[in-house]
Amino acid sequence: MRSIWRGSVSFGLVNIPVRLYTATEKQDIKFRYLHKECLTPIQYEKRCPTCRREVTSDEIVWGYEYEKGRFVVLSEEDFSRLPLHTTKTIDILDFVALEEVDPAFFERTYYLEPAEGGAKAYQLLLKAMEETKRVAIAKVALRSKEALAAIRVREGALALATMLYASELRSPQGLNLGAEQVKVSDKELAMAVRLVEELSTSFTPEKYTSEYRTALSELIQAKIAGAEIKEVQPAPRTEVVDLMEALRASLSEAKKEKERKPRRKKARAETAV
Repeated sequence: MRSIWRGSVSFGLVNIPVRLYTATEKQDIKFRYLHKECLTPIQYEKRCPTCRREVTSDEIVWGYEYEKGRFVVLSEEDFSRLPLHTTKTIDILDFVALEEVDPAFFERTYYLEPAEGGAKAYQLLLKAMEETKRVAIAKVALRSKEALAAIRVREGALALATMLYASELRSPQGLNLGAEQVKVSDKELAMAVRLVEELSTSFTPEKYTSEYRTALSELIQAKIAGAEIKEVQPAPRTEVVDLMEALRASLSEAKKEKERKPRRKKARAETAV
């Protein structure tokens, strides 16, 4: 992996030199827009409608529209003058319990690696956070934008996740959630709780895969090979009007599935022997 940022983590009076690496990767299948007639990839021009010509990158500046049709221009020098000491420092503000942080605030995740001379302080912070079961709330400037971030321990490394500010996360107030229109009975709630408990398991991220991406890859390979594309019919869904009936049926199916899993595991073990 190649680092995308170098700086330091400010931890009290301690500064830990670090490098930042992207922890995630998109696995989307990429498409190109083509001209239907000749299948040539479409190109996009940066064109000025007033001057009626294509413009180069060095002719383009940043502008903020403060009134309709009126702009103020900001240069690279203007951005560099912003009072951001977080451009080269991840400034830890607080330590909090992870369960106190709503996952809705999290955005993108990165890994922090100690740079030259920073290994001991890095390990000290990591072990202190493991011992106290705390995450660090910090500020950092990435790509000319200051972001809130959470630093936590993940698989023996410090992981930094950029976060939304509270003002950027919308409230669900105003949505019609049905709390005033419907009444949930004690029986329905008890049955729903049983179903949730029956379906509960430990979180294993590896078992969740993108069926859509797999099917799309197979479709593309089939079209390349000139094979006939067969339409897959979706499995029929049983319409259940009564909520209690739906809960009972779901609970029964969940129990059957739990019984089937041990049998499948035993069969695989016997095959392996």
